[in-house]
Amino acid sequence: MTGSPLDLAGIGIGPFNLSLAAQLDAVDDLDARFFERKPAFDWHPGMMLPGVSLQTSFLKDLVTATNPTSPWSFMAYLVAQKRFYEFLNADFPAVPRREFAQYLAWVAARLPSLRFGTAIREVSFGDGAFTLACDGPRAEGAVRARNLALGVGLQPYRPPFAAKLPAARQFHAAEAAFALDRTAGLRVAVVGGGQSGAEIVLDFLGRGRDAPAQVDWISRRPNFLPLDASPFTNELFTPAYVERFRDLPEARRRAVVARQQLAGDGISAETLQALYRRLYALRHLEPEGPGVGLYPHREVLDADAAGGRLRLVMRNGFDGSLAFLHPEVVVLATGYRYALPDCLAPLRHRLALDGDGRPLLAADFTARWDGPDHHRIFVLNAGLTSHGIAEPQLSLMAWRSAVIANALAGRPCFDLGLPPAPVAWSGAPERRGTADATCAEE
Repeated sequence: MTGSPLDLAGIGIGPFNLSLAAQLDAVDDLDARFFERKPAFDWHPGMMLPGVSLQTSFLKDLVTATNPTSPWSFMAYLVAQKRFYEFLNADFPAVPRREFAQYLAWVAARLPSLRFGTAIREVSFGDGAFTLACDGPRAEGAVRARNLALGVGLQPYRPPFAAKLPAARQFHAAEAAFALDRTAGLRVAVVGGGQSGAEIVLDFLGRGRDAPAQVDWISRRPNFLPLDASPFTNELFTPAYVERFRDLPEARRRAVVARQQLAGDGISAETLQALYRRLYALRHLEPEGPGVGLYPHREVLDADAAGGRLRLVMRNGFDGSLAFLHPEVVVLATGYRYALPDCLAPLRHRLALDGDGRPLLAADFTARWDGPDHHRIFVLNAGLTSHGIAEPQLSLMAWRSAVIANALAGRPCFDLGLPPAPVAWSGAPERRGTADATCAEE
């Protein structure tokens, strides 16, 4: 067991805890260490399909929004890799996801506070510190820390009907890059109308001789809808909006998040255009290609595999009818859900959770628990209904890490002050002279 407790122990090293580690690297008097069971950094390897891109600006990297001179920025990575000019000249409409993954891995290989190959088996609290029981080839024994940062990420969500299908004949989008090759010549149903589902369908339709015989795409949404990336929608991904969002009562926050789904999980315009052009080619120019069925506004109600034949039961939200599909393989592009890590089981009863099992978070991302206030549990990527639509996205990770770093240090290590937002999200209209002085009373 280590002697003096760490100031912070991070559990999991995905992009969000990696951002926190990168920000804390600039704070000399804080002793932080981050632990990950995998032997090295690996960001969504199952979704690294050819040609996929980020839906977020590369400037929204690990650090730039609050520490632009950090050595861990995306720009610093490009310079270190000697590809700065080529990257500029390529003029990507969106950064290739593989490029951003390489950037994250480059940072992870160099930050001294990271410990890979170390699984946290159990976390307990006593004698003024959290104790982390560690396993793995690089484990250091038990580790003590005054504070925790949970950055374990989300878990693939499998809807209830999937439990009725044989495991060998279904896979989640999180495994796509490793499983798509097994679908050549088969009838495949892709369930899910977001970006992941669109990318998988596009990949299927471009596989030539290795393509499935039939690709059926099912979405509960009334159409295959685009990501809303317009300027005023992007104001939802700013600290100013998060502050106003937090002022709302919980019920209203949940309703707001539900209405904003396409701000975070629509399909990029580039992907939709590529899909439509590929469908045009298959319908009119390449009749030997795979068959395609597009089924928006359908909800999969049930499934079965009687006699080894799969069946999906769908309800059509457009006309109210029921329909059936008989795929040989089902791809679940059904998103992700938050779940507390198993290692936190000894503390679970001490945490205040919402109706979805997520920790209740304060403004500085600390979880509400019954322990001492000065021993905090920071939780990353669990605040969808407490901090808004940006919480599971990359957009605000540098700002969130700076908020946590300031809270941990007890001083403003990072300047988080911003001018008033261009959009007045709440409160009475601001008066700017006498010409519109009556609008507050109207």
